[in-house]
Amino acid sequence: MSTMQLTNVHLRPAQKEALQQRAKANGSNVAEEIRNAVDAYLAGVTSDELALLDAATKRTEALLAEMNEMLDGVNRKAERIFAEMAKLRGGDPENLPQ
Repeated sequence: MSTMQLTNVHLRPAQKEALQQRAKANGSNVAEEIRNAVDAYLAGVTSDELALLDAATKRTEALLAEMNEMLDGVNRKAERIFAEMAKLRGGDPENLPQ
């Protein structure tokens, strides 16, 4: 970790509480949350862009969960088909497709 400089930041109580809650949710600390916010600010990322990114991330997470459920169903169906094929071929797993 690089050397850091101590800086006092005056926050309203609600800001401090919100930072503490966010840090707890992220498994970090208030200082790390402030550094991340400063980095985003210096990079020119707007709060609107962050909100759009957050919404897109949540939507993507939901879509991936749906895809996983669908693929689990496809895998279960394939396993049933392969088991039936094995029965028809005398139960020899060597006769199953690779």
